[in-house]
Amino acid sequence: MELITQYDIKLFLFLNGLNSPLLDSIMYFVSQKWVWIPLYLFLLFLLYKKYKTQIFYLLFLVLFIIVLSDQSSVIFKNYFQRLRPCHNSDIIELVHLVKNYCGGTYGFISSHASNVFALATFIILYLGYSYKWISIFILLWAAIVSYSRIYLGAHFPIDVLCGAVWGIFVTLLTVIVFKKIKPQYFNSAQQ
Repeated sequence: MELITQYDIKLFLFLNGLNSPLLDSIMYFVSQKWVWIPLYLFLLFLLYKKYKTQIFYLLFLVLFIIVLSDQSSVIFKNYFQRLRPCHNSDIIELVHLVKNYCGGTYGFISSHASNVFALATFIILYLGYSYKWISIFILLWAAIVSYSRIYLGAHFPIDVLCGAVWGIFVTLLTVIVFKKIKPQYFNSAQQ
């Protein structure tokens, strides 16, 4: 485990070190949740366009998934108590911070990565078949938001990777459970 942690720190320092004033602005912007409201509204429009009669059930489902993803990631943080790079005294002098942004004390797993990959998985499941381009777009979006967390010094790569995997898992498991409980509302979603 120690070897993995050492490689994680080295990879973090490399990725975090690939910075410039322009990228500082872009990554700080990308990491803000409110800037994605137009994207969320567009995705809502596409969901409504495809699932008019199921839209309220799907909205409930995606909100449930995001809340579950977000709150469970906090449980991971409190359980593992892995310091964020910007709070790690061993490397703090090497960490590139933007606007002195750091976040909370603990970083494993990344809530940003968990949430964006949970949403991306949901969108791929429910819109990917009808809109082929959306799968690539939404995965690229999730990857950029997740990378921004490393760039900003808030997370190690493993925090982000495990957050992404957790978000995907939460969505897949939740969709399976909801389909078992109420198949009349959720089974037709991928047609």
